[in-house]
Amino acid sequence: MAACMATRRQKQTEVPDTTMKVVVAVPGRFHGFDLARVLHGQEVLARFLTTCPAFVVRRSLSASAPFKTAGWLEVGRWLHRRLHLPGEIDPALATAFARFVAHSLPDGGQILVVWSGAALEAITAARTQGMKVVLERSTPHVAYQTEIRRRTYKRFDLVWPGTSPRLVARELAEYEAVDAIAVPTRFVAETFMRRGIPKERLIVNPYGVDLSRFVPLPLRRDTRPLRILFTGRVGVCKGVPWLLRAFARLDLKAELHLVGPLDPGMDRVLRHEPMERVVLHGLVPDRQLPAYYTAADIFCLPSLEEGLPVGVVQAMACGLPVVATTESGAADILRDGIDGRIVPSGNPPALAAALEELAADPLLRQTIGDRARRAVSTGYDWTAYGRRATAAYERVLRGA
Repeated sequence: MAACMATRRQKQTEVPDTTMKVVVAVPGRFHGFDLARVLHGQEVLARFLTTCPAFVVRRSLSASAPFKTAGWLEVGRWLHRRLHLPGEIDPALATAFARFVAHSLPDGGQILVVWSGAALEAITAARTQGMKVVLERSTPHVAYQTEIRRRTYKRFDLVWPGTSPRLVARELAEYEAVDAIAVPTRFVAETFMRRGIPKERLIVNPYGVDLSRFVPLPLRRDTRPLRILFTGRVGVCKGVPWLLRAFARLDLKAELHLVGPLDPGMDRVLRHEPMERVVLHGLVPDRQLPAYYTAADIFCLPSLEEGLPVGVVQAMACGLPVVATTESGAADILRDGIDGRIVPSGNPPALAAALEELAADPLLRQTIGDRARRAVSTGYDWTAYGRRATAAYERVLRGA
């Protein structure tokens, strides 16, 4: 069992008036690294637990950040996929990570922040130590998500592999067992409230963006075609078929660039959709993403169900006007008609109208893009996200 620890603390300039100590436990990366980095800067991070290798943690966090890794779990996931082994691996890995967390909680920890699906056994251990538990859930309630995905896949004659019933059962048990559930948007919070989770147990905290990496470029004056950008998994639940149909309605010289991996079966769906002037880039390294945003003129995310994809805030940080659906969660950070556009999901005419309006007016794109950048610059960087998180954790500790 290869475990790596770092315990030396580094004095920071911004220290909240609190003795709170927070343990962050995330299988993989998600936004757990960003949260841990900010909490460490505030001197409230008691320990960071992850399945990522130690060198990844050291590269992402301060050298003085206290952490412990369960890297062997990622090796197990890789071997299972590489060797095409039978059976489900995700429920076993989720259970193993939760047990790893349960055995790695430090003395003196007061809050455990742990990711949904991989928390159940850790919750019990945290309770034994008198800790409060906050569950991170970046997407809608698992029952709502299952319903939307099953219906959407069926509409396109696709076989949805489904979420493991074991994982669904774990999540539902976790929802009931924790003190609070942290979600990124009011839309996600509503999917929980509609299924009986009280509003008082929900923390709504939109994610942040690295404003030093995602920056706008001066207004382009070249003659290339206007470029509309989509980033994320290219699939039906991201609304890609409706985006393609909306784009085909545009009566102008433009290109649609889709950046992200194809969901299984999506190649068959694309054969029946309009693909003229559409460019598929596939999965690209994270370090290359800023270049795709700055080369674009409009960003579009027409999701049917979502948490708050970082693509929206990244695009806004790059000064792009954003067209998105209510279900994307974007309505929490942009105002329709002011620093972006919100359209109904599954509605190609409405989506096309919003895109056409922006595509036809360079000055409007510039104006809305400038407002978008200002909007994310005043409350949606990772430091602001961390401040909102610690304030919420303090309320959980007080029982407020």
